Amino acid sequence: MLNSELKRAIRVLGAASRGGGKPIWGALADELDKPKRRRVAVNLSRIGRHSGEGDVVAVPGKVLASGSLGPGVTVAAFSFSEGARAKIVASGSRAVTLVDLLEEGVEPSRIRILK
Repeated sequence: MLNSELKRAIRVLGAASRGGGKPIWGALADELDKPKRRRVAVNLSRIGRHSGEGDVVAVPGKVLASGSLGPGVTVAAFSFSEGARAKIVASGSRAVTLVDLLEEGVEPSRIRILK
């Protein structure tokens, strides 16, 4: 199941980059297309250090639960650990997939990619 979700995310993000001329979606697709052992894993503490209320953060990999996060941050990633998703929601922030972020129509200039 996860493999088909990964392929779909790469396909959708790549198509958005080519069709809309927004290179950020292509960069995220390229990062997801790497082998699993080279894909990024980012802790909440790192996201918290590099973001503030109202920010949109994209992680082309997995978000892990170590650390804490302030309120009002939208965190988009390919996957989340259960603990990370629970902490994000408890802090008053949002956890969404990369494809959902694309579909929401967030302006690419507002998105910060963390690796």
